[in-house]
Amino acid sequence: MKYFGAHVSTQGGLFNAPANARAIGATAFALFTKNQRQWVAPALTQDDIGSFKKSCEANGYQAKQILPHDSYLINLGQPDDAKRDNAVKAFTLELERCRQLGLTMLNFHPGSSLKAISDSECIGRIARSVRESLDAVPGVTAVFENTAGQGSNLGFTFEQIAEMLAKTDRDDRVGVCIDTCHAYAAGYDLATDDGYAQTMADFDRIIGFRYLKGMHLNDARCERGGKLDRHEPLGAGNLGWETFRRIAQDPRIDGIPLILETPLPENWANEIAQLKAFAAQA
Repeated sequence: MKYFGAHVSTQGGLFNAPANARAIGATAFALFTKNQRQWVAPALTQDDIGSFKKSCEANGYQAKQILPHDSYLINLGQPDDAKRDNAVKAFTLELERCRQLGLTMLNFHPGSSLKAISDSECIGRIARSVRESLDAVPGVTAVFENTAGQGSNLGFTFEQIAEMLAKTDRDDRVGVCIDTCHAYAAGYDLATDDGYAQTMADFDRIIGFRYLKGMHLNDARCERGGKLDRHEPLGAGNLGWETFRRIAQDPRIDGIPLILETPLPENWANEIAQLKAFAAQA
């Protein structure tokens, strides 16, 4: 079973997200549980929590179909100790909000060295930060998202992510989300049959499909290996519809949220319908 969805709006309240997802035919969705441009947020009330859970139930979504995303402000690899501590506090808060809402995963970008420390040291800081947060909040899996490798962002190779998972040392509490645009921009060839097969074989060998908890389905404006994070609507970039047909028909990618972050929300319903059609042809 494939779960296709998009990162939907929570304007007016978190409880609106499930209805917004259902309105575009989604069987999965992503959301921010707070304003992602701010470090702090008002605490969730019992009304917030109750209305969100009721809306999920009413619209047919279980926790396994929902992949919340943390704030882009958080850098768990911060070279500055005081700033890293603040990032850990913010990430821990994001995990706690997920737990309160009955959600079991939190997707995040691993972090950046800011070119002030080595990649190895930054990976160690990211892992320590995630471990500290996980130890503070039970029941939520930290889902590492691969990056495009833009600037000093780490996590753009499967080897880097595998090292982060190993150093976090909380095997039952970690997972991975593959962003197709990021992977292509980082140099992974998802646009051809052979390239897709090789990329997925490499992922399985280096990380393992048991860690795959979700995907972000985005076409790429950037050329392969260009290391620029530039999303395009499905079929409008360098990946093309065939890439997403392969994903929709790949049985190794069943039962996890497959989330659009494409730049035209008005296209989401049609993109989801096409992905469902591909899956039905498998």
